[in-house]
Amino acid sequence: MSQFSCSKRGPEWCIQRDLKQFLSDRGWLVEQTHGNLYQQGLPDLFVAHPQYGQRWIDCKQPKRYTFTKAQRLKWPLWERHGVGIWIITAATQEEYDKLMGPPNWRDYWKPSWGKMPDIDILLDELAASDIE
Repeated sequence: MSQFSCSKRGPEWCIQRDLKQFLSDRGWLVEQTHGNLYQQGLPDLFVAHPQYGQRWIDCKQPKRYTFTKAQRLKWPLWERHGVGIWIITAATQEEYDKLMGPPNWRDYWKPSWGKMPDIDILLDELAASDIE
């Protein structure tokens, strides 16, 4: 258990902390990314299992979440290159079972964000942005 409380670090941090332990207990290697200038848009965790393979996981609050601009730009590009991203909202069996299915980040796209952008538009936005 970390020395930091959820109230100081935020609910997504707590989901991530609990999920790391949940996955480790089931034989997964869990590597945490660190959101900084050079890792904008990367999911929170890279995990690997000898039987189930590799996954990129982003932890989100179940009802109060958003995607950053970098995530909205990068994740469709990653998908186009065969990289899946799974959204997990809790360290529960039900959420864990999502890792056995296809990448699910598109299931979390909110209608209020508008239509999911075309990949060519995303490439143009990425080229024009300060994200590398």
